[in-house]
Amino acid sequence: MSNHIENCVLVADRHHGLTEGMRGLLESTFDTVVMVADENSLLQSVERLRPRLAVVDLSLVRGESLQWLPRLRSRCPTMKLILISVHDEPSVRRAVMAAGADGFILKRAIAMELLPMIDTILAEPPAPQE
Repeated sequence: MSNHIENCVLVADRHHGLTEGMRGLLESTFDTVVMVADENSLLQSVERLRPRLAVVDLSLVRGESLQWLPRLRSRCPTMKLILISVHDEPSVRRAVMAAGADGFILKRAIAMELLPMIDTILAEPPAPQE
């Protein structure tokens, strides 16, 4: 059952200090900011809330591959998705984008890059649904 909340963002990271900092940034742009700290809560919240955007820590989901990303997308196909990470290798950015993320930000750059990236991503037309 979906309880779609207009202008909702979901933040998923295990580090409470980081999510609180992002909440402060995001409250100026979104009506509702929901924070979760584990994979199950992320999947359930995406399906239940159908957020406009999710900002997800790449290391939140255990495992080496990005196979979880299409599963997440299938629960809310219109949701935009930004992945965040401490890993600054170009291969990580390429893999994340190839797996279907709309954006990628290094955690150390969140304060400067998150809101401009959100503006850009939300301005893009939604991808056609299959």
